[in-house]
Amino acid sequence: MSIQLRQIALVAPQLASAVDDLSTIFGIEVCHVDPGVGIWGLENSLLPVGRNFLEVVAPVKDGTAASRYLQRRGGAGGYMVICQTETLANQNACRQRAAAVGVRVAYEDNEREGFRIMQLHPRDLEAAFFEIDWDVESDFTGRWEPAGGSGWTSHVRTERVSGFTGVELQCEDPAELAKKWAHIADVPVTSENDHPVIALNNARLRFVGIEDGRGPGLGGVDLTVDDRDTILAQAKKRNAYISDDQVMVCGTRFYLL
Repeated sequence: MSIQLRQIALVAPQLASAVDDLSTIFGIEVCHVDPGVGIWGLENSLLPVGRNFLEVVAPVKDGTAASRYLQRRGGAGGYMVICQTETLANQNACRQRAAAVGVRVAYEDNEREGFRIMQLHPRDLEAAFFEIDWDVESDFTGRWEPAGGSGWTSHVRTERVSGFTGVELQCEDPAELAKKWAHIADVPVTSENDHPVIALNNARLRFVGIEDGRGPGLGGVDLTVDDRDTILAQAKKRNAYISDDQVMVCGTRFYLL
């Protein structure tokens, strides 16, 4: 089975300022705004990072899942791990394996022609939504329905960053949670720097303990960088600089590789 990390969603109290920080620091730009997220009381923007995407969502009314998440974690942060698999059969197999370990489906959308969403419940997966979608073209580097199809490619900017290669998920019991995610994705658990890791097609999901006092969540993203100096200079101007290897944007640790 092939599962490709296509999109990482972050949640912020205010959309415009978060997008401005991401654009200014990483040199990326908005490629798509999806009005469909309005059904959840949200607004969003997508920004390509290489051939994949960072999404920022922000609540536009009270009482949404996103606003509750902001309250629980004390501000902006990582929200969703959004993946693509190449067949409906694979998506269904993930659903069945999730059910076998007590993970509920939070949302499904089978109405859009040629595209199906499956979001697995973050309460059962502790650190984030795990979304596994199917697109009829099975193109892991091109067409992507959540980004509006194919027109997003003209907005790719790789002068400073060219892709993401990993996601850091913080939780109470990294070993046990890694087993659950690995079972759903049908991949083995390995180890990296004493942390359990599972490998998708193009990225690693790394499970770590909670050291920032913010509770379980999507805490970090590994970025492949091509212009570290400019990233760090812009991060310092925005009070986002942590070290020469890390910046904090939208409540998320970005590790510069």
